[in-house]
Amino acid sequence: MSVSKITIKELAEKMNLSISTISRALHDHPSIGKKTTAEVKKMARLLGYVPNSVASNLRRNKTYTIGVIVPRIDIYFHSHVISGIEEIAYKQGYNVTIFQSRDSLDREIKITQILQSKMVDGIIACIGLETKNCDHFHKFRELNVPLVFYDRVNKSFDVSKVVIDDFEAAFKATEHLIHLGRKTICHIAGPQSTDIFKARLEGYKAALIQHHIPVNNKLVKYTSELSYEEGASCAKRLLSSGTVPDGMFCANDYTAITAMQVFKKAGYQIPGDIAVVGFSNYPISRMLDPTLTTIDDSAFDMGQAAAKLLIRNVEEKNNTIATETIVIKTNLVIRDSTRMEKSA
Repeated sequence: MSVSKITIKELAEKMNLSISTISRALHDHPSIGKKTTAEVKKMARLLGYVPNSVASNLRRNKTYTIGVIVPRIDIYFHSHVISGIEEIAYKQGYNVTIFQSRDSLDREIKITQILQSKMVDGIIACIGLETKNCDHFHKFRELNVPLVFYDRVNKSFDVSKVVIDDFEAAFKATEHLIHLGRKTICHIAGPQSTDIFKARLEGYKAALIQHHIPVNNKLVKYTSELSYEEGASCAKRLLSSGTVPDGMFCANDYTAITAMQVFKKAGYQIPGDIAVVGFSNYPISRMLDPTLTTIDDSAFDMGQAAAKLLIRNVEEKNNTIATETIVIKTNLVIRDSTRMEKSA
């Protein structure tokens, strides 16, 4: 048998008390005696009274909800960022609502429109591959809704950001290959319409130049989304070109994985003939044969930092807070794809 939800007004009438007295008792207000407080709570339990948190939040002009816009939930990096966001949000008493743009500008714009009409206290977003400007995010500033970008950001849009130093990470990855004695180093690059992939390409080139290795543009292979399929295609193009690299730095782990498979099938040894470095430290990089050397981009830490920064902005949004950029440290994780056996 279904039971209708009892309201605070009905609870007050049942106990012959005012609504304000009931409310104060339920919130342990010191103006209400301990006996009355205990009786009110007992009756509330018996009658199944549940506080209307939506109405309560409206009165406080707060929803304790964070909206998160991610390009793709099925990519490990973003799911790990979400985990970091959710852990901090939960500890601080916030709920997280996730939206997926699938790297579509049209979907991203529609999501921002939905979030403008929904009640959220703040937004954490990573812009999609199709996004060239962030005009559709400006409305949040007008609505006084705090916004934090992570990973892929728009440098010209003055909001708080949480990023890594993609140039420095790519430089470190390429220099690791150079220190192994590799001189014909290729790069599988991400879409150059996105700043983070531009920075990874520039970091690769800078490492070569600093170590007096000529930049050969034929050794740079571009992709549109750094998919498994594109990694394999890039490796096949390198093989057919007749210029087989002795080192390879890939802008993500997916392309590194399938490129390695293509080279291995063609009879090349990893890392003996070709040493390989990926980017992002996806779980699969530890399960390959050989295991993949990669850049750990600290996705979980990025999510935590973004959530902490946003919640601080939410809690203090009546005050003037300067925008802030947090740079998360990356690490080179050396595994078998670049680990050379020492001679006896």
